[in-house]
Amino acid sequence: MKINYLLCIIGLFLLTEKPYAQKLSEQIRLNQLGFYPTAPKVAVVVNAQASLFRIKTSDLQKTVFTGKLSTSRKSEFSDKKTQIADFTALKTQGSFVLEIPDLGISYPFRIAPKVHQEVAKAALKAFYYQRASTEIPAKYAGKWARTLGHPDDKVFVHTSAVSVDRPEGTVISSPRGWYDAGDYNKYIVNSGITMGTLFSMYEDFPAYFQKQTLNIPESTNTVPDVLDEALWNLRWMLTMQDKDGGVYHKLTNANFDGMIMPDKATQPRYVVQKSTAATLDFAAVMAQAARIYRQFPTAFPSLADSCLNASVRAWDWAKQHPNLAYEQNKMNEQFAPKVVTGDYGDNNFTDEFIWAAAELYLSTKDERYAAAIPNAKQMILPSWNQVALLGYYSLLRFENQCTGTIKEQLPALKQQLITFSDELASGIEKRSFQTLMGKSASDFNWGSTSNAANQGIAMIQVYRLTKNKKYLNFALSNLDYLFGRNGTGYSFVTGFGSKTPMHPHHRLAVADGIVDPLPGFLSGGTNWGRQDKCEGYPSTVADECYLDADCSYASNEIAINWNAPLAYLTAAIEAIQ
Repeated sequence: MKINYLLCIIGLFLLTEKPYAQKLSEQIRLNQLGFYPTAPKVAVVVNAQASLFRIKTSDLQKTVFTGKLSTSRKSEFSDKKTQIADFTALKTQGSFVLEIPDLGISYPFRIAPKVHQEVAKAALKAFYYQRASTEIPAKYAGKWARTLGHPDDKVFVHTSAVSVDRPEGTVISSPRGWYDAGDYNKYIVNSGITMGTLFSMYEDFPAYFQKQTLNIPESTNTVPDVLDEALWNLRWMLTMQDKDGGVYHKLTNANFDGMIMPDKATQPRYVVQKSTAATLDFAAVMAQAARIYRQFPTAFPSLADSCLNASVRAWDWAKQHPNLAYEQNKMNEQFAPKVVTGDYGDNNFTDEFIWAAAELYLSTKDERYAAAIPNAKQMILPSWNQVALLGYYSLLRFENQCTGTIKEQLPALKQQLITFSDELASGIEKRSFQTLMGKSASDFNWGSTSNAANQGIAMIQVYRLTKNKKYLNFALSNLDYLFGRNGTGYSFVTGFGSKTPMHPHHRLAVADGIVDPLPGFLSGGTNWGRQDKCEGYPSTVADECYLDADCSYASNEIAINWNAPLAYLTAAIEAIQ
């Protein structure tokens, strides 16, 4: 799926006599996929001190646009200087490069409708590659085909998770699900935000997904592929609920597997301790699933009722256990074997209660859930441990179905979301890369690319509420960030763009022996923390701390909760465009 633009660049060397046009310049940063004809088109030039730029056809034979670079502006995080090349006025369709006299040319890009259509599909198809408990045949995966691993039909109930109905030594079946990230474990908390994002994407743009085909085993049925793919994980999640309604925090090995293929990973697997966070995330997902899959009664005659029943039982359990945190170190002091895989620990459950209550209210119209939704005090960008905004998005999505006190809250909630988005965008026109992403160094933490994608989703939500096109353009600026208009010059999605991650921290990609990583995966991206201590980071600057090496789990891992907002943002913009 990756276009080999580098061969194109080499060919350009032979087509031109001007020395400056023969050189690819890494100093020119832009969306390496391209731009919509009527949308903004912006590139950034780093440390150039130039005045003019030209847009040329990719064979360099014709200049289609000439413009002036902006005055120089200093980076918020270093001494680098940037200039803006704005060619929004160019609406001609085709394949082009941006040229800076005496500096060089950019990577090629297109101006065309549906310019992000293929990456929107690939971001969702990535979840298919992450399926556990099944073979991945060449018919659907090409060269990335693999044999079945982790059947998870004989999973031990860990000593931290025993209950009256499931005493020590109990074995359960818990197949399917998605591998969480670069590892082979499955975590309810991270599945929660992932599923919530994908379901929200479908609820916002159902017509778009009714037409999209991903080439997965279920593509020939009458159900949108995104819902078929989500169902693979949903059915696993249903197995993670204990008989009392509580939900196990994760299904995991005691230790991380090495860099081996799934069929070679045969450590014992455990379901580990029930937690309030996992149970509430489960409740939210199941309530949302109930109203979505109820639309397909022929394909899934009883699924919606099963999901809603599981959601209610989970909510009731959480109300009885409102503060049961998953604290892995304390657990390991009491129970064996010790578990040292990802903990997704959280000790504040206000946001999980809000999300679960919102989804249950919308799916049942039961006022007891409405009473559990407080007036929003602040907006916090969604992450695995901050999910309240997912609930608020849902309430605003279905505002016409709300009644009583919830309906009274919605005008204020809508204004808070608009204000939150305006604050994110404040000063964007003066930023060094003129993107939403990068207002502060805190944007560049672990999984920073998901921050960019979730910021874009917030703008899409406000655009849907206001129809003000400036918010759509703000979202587009972060799409440009993800595909190359950033401090590293990388397109952070494997297989898409000219300069992309080749060595992600991803066991499937490392162990399969294939040079190209699996396509459509969003790398975690720039991370000033560099917690992996890998050698070779080219910079310590906040917006440049990225290392394309498989040791760099801090900057170059993949994760389902990062791919979900990528899928949402690319699909939403395609649907709107």
